[in-house]
Amino acid sequence: MTDFKLKIVLSVLLAIVFSFIFILLAFVLPVDKKEQKIIKRHKEKLEQISDSLKN
Repeated sequence: MTDFKLKIVLSVLLAIVFSFIFILLAFVLPVDKKEQKIIKRHKEKLEQISDSLKN
């Protein structure tokens, strides 16, 4: 095999190995899901009146 063909084969194999490693890392590493905290604000006067009229 010539040197050029050997370099091509080795570079393709190396690319496959690195892509396989990164794909495995994508499935193994946990993803941090930040939950959004819902802040309850105080009801204003109009909201309180509309809620009382609905009920």
